[in-house]
Amino acid sequence: MQYVAQTQRLSRERWLILAVLLTLAAGAWLVLFGQSTMGDEMPTRPTMGMTAPLFLALWVAMMAAMMFPTAAPMILVFARVYENRQQRGAAFVPTWVFVAAYLVVWTGFGALMYGLALGGEALADSSMAVAENAPRAGGVLLILAGVYQLSPLKNLCLSKCRNPLEFVMQRWAEDYAGAFWMGLKHGAYCLGCCWLLFVILFPLGVMNIVAMALITVLIFAEKSLPGGRRTGQVAAIALVGYGVLVLVLPGALPTTMPPGDAM
Repeated sequence: MQYVAQTQRLSRERWLILAVLLTLAAGAWLVLFGQSTMGDEMPTRPTMGMTAPLFLALWVAMMAAMMFPTAAPMILVFARVYENRQQRGAAFVPTWVFVAAYLVVWTGFGALMYGLALGGEALADSSMAVAENAPRAGGVLLILAGVYQLSPLKNLCLSKCRNPLEFVMQRWAEDYAGAFWMGLKHGAYCLGCCWLLFVILFPLGVMNIVAMALITVLIFAEKSLPGGRRTGQVAAIALVGYGVLVLVLPGALPTTMPPGDAM
């Protein structure tokens, strides 16, 4: 009876972890939606005129909104394995250690993107040719994102994300440091799957809620659904097709300003 009670308690803890992840994701979506409604008041530049701390805070909110639902299976498997070990008397490490390391990877990527966005803005400010061809550069990014969907590296990283139990068992490490290291590894594989899908948010609009929602659905399908790989292939075709369209018609990008508004 004691074993059954303990198992039920541990199961409730996993449900609590899931509830916390989804609540944080829902809260982050509300923050992003509120920010997106300020679109007319915000600069149309990639950094949206934000300082680095503010941009990174918004980036972390975006990660919570888009990636917590897709990373939930991996996080829950990590929690389940540690709960089972706790039943056998092994040391317990809270799940937040794993999640924190996961966010460190994505926050670092956000800092890199902010630096590159600043560089892009400086180039556009110093060269009219760069500014005029910025939408076409966005089209090239869309094509690259589509091609990457079919690349061996993408498939390798995706295979690690689609098999949470296999990942946890093969890369198990003890104690807090080990859990943090596992979170970093999972974050790296997750980044390897999705990094270009986040890069294309810059030409599509960093606060483009529709684009964020579509990318979230795509990532979830790729990682969790039986037909995920086929969904990724369809997305690849769509991204390449849209990128070619933008190269021909730069105004097809939602962030492209009408000529009369360029000044």
